[in-house]
Amino acid sequence: MRILTKLLLFICLFFSLTVQAQWYETQGHASTKGSSVEIARSKAVENALKKALLVSGATVSSVQQVVNGLLTQDQISIRASGSVNSIELVDEVHSGSLITVTIRADIFPQEKKCFAVNFKKSLLITRSHLVHREQANIGEIYDIDKSVMAKLGEQLNLQSTFTKTSTIINNKTDFARLNNSLASDKISILTQSLSDTTNSQYVMFSEITNLSFDQQSTNGWMFWQQGIYPRDFGINIYLYSGLNGQLLWQNSYNDTAPWTFLKRVNVDPSGNAFWQSEYGVMVSGILGKVIKDIDENIMCEPSKGKILKVAGNEVIIDLGRDNGLKIGDEFSLLHLTHFTANTGKAYTGFSVSPYKVKVIKLSGDTATAITPDGQLFGNIQVEDIAIRYEN
Repeated sequence: MRILTKLLLFICLFFSLTVQAQWYETQGHASTKGSSVEIARSKAVENALKKALLVSGATVSSVQQVVNGLLTQDQISIRASGSVNSIELVDEVHSGSLITVTIRADIFPQEKKCFAVNFKKSLLITRSHLVHREQANIGEIYDIDKSVMAKLGEQLNLQSTFTKTSTIINNKTDFARLNNSLASDKISILTQSLSDTTNSQYVMFSEITNLSFDQQSTNGWMFWQQGIYPRDFGINIYLYSGLNGQLLWQNSYNDTAPWTFLKRVNVDPSGNAFWQSEYGVMVSGILGKVIKDIDENIMCEPSKGKILKVAGNEVIIDLGRDNGLKIGDEFSLLHLTHFTANTGKAYTGFSVSPYKVKVIKLSGDTATAITPDGQLFGNIQVEDIAIRYEN
């Protein structure tokens, strides 16, 4: 018997606007032996939801809170757990005493357990954008958009536990223009393109918003000396997922320190004199806060890599020894899907594959993995996702 139910249930949750949900499609199974169809259906949904929560990075303990057993052919009753935004029952198939359901869950990966902390995520830092270029006139520090990002990349590679960082700072991107025009779709395309080109899981953009001077001199009483004025430094940081181009996190940072250089002296913002000055030390302190915040936002993200090659029961993924992978690590596979909801809106999500693979060979930036039982892949293809999680 085949029952097709499409019922989208929206649950009112209170989340930060920076948190992004992602659709996952999974299958769950349960037996009707010794129980009613309704109970078996509920268990099958729990089984499917558990798989979706695992690969999304959310906690599995929320499954019992999400599905409360009041599932019938015409109605699914959901109690919010803080992870699941909505659920769609896509398909239901009965075969003998086995019931198989396919669900589509919109999940906020907010409730996390840090099983991913042993793996370094690859982060691409792009050149910043001077929002008010004229503010760089004093000292002619126009290259601060390059030097600050170069310094951030250096400090991340020295201090960060969870990132492997690369930079592209010689050329500007279109991020600032697109961000100013609220072109989120085009930012997503830009992010994914940069991610593909540089083999990065995350892409960081930034805007330097303030280099202005305060009006009051810090040594105004020394009338025989040139005034030393406080100078501001403000920067906005945006962290995007390279896999789907979604904004994961953003924050603004601001501080002030005395500008101790003479007014008409040109200052090299990449030189030691700048970074050892009071102003440079203040900027470096802000970068330290950025590193801490990036680590906190990346550390619990599941380790995801793109599939570069599929052959028989073997795949090559774009994560390797430099990311902390080891021989024997296991990954699940996600197939990229596109679907249209009942509202007519198109979505992109992941179908959780039944295949799991184990790493048998490593290089610095790639891993070769196979299905342990030799099973050949079905619809898994290049550009699909390999994701590591723990039960």
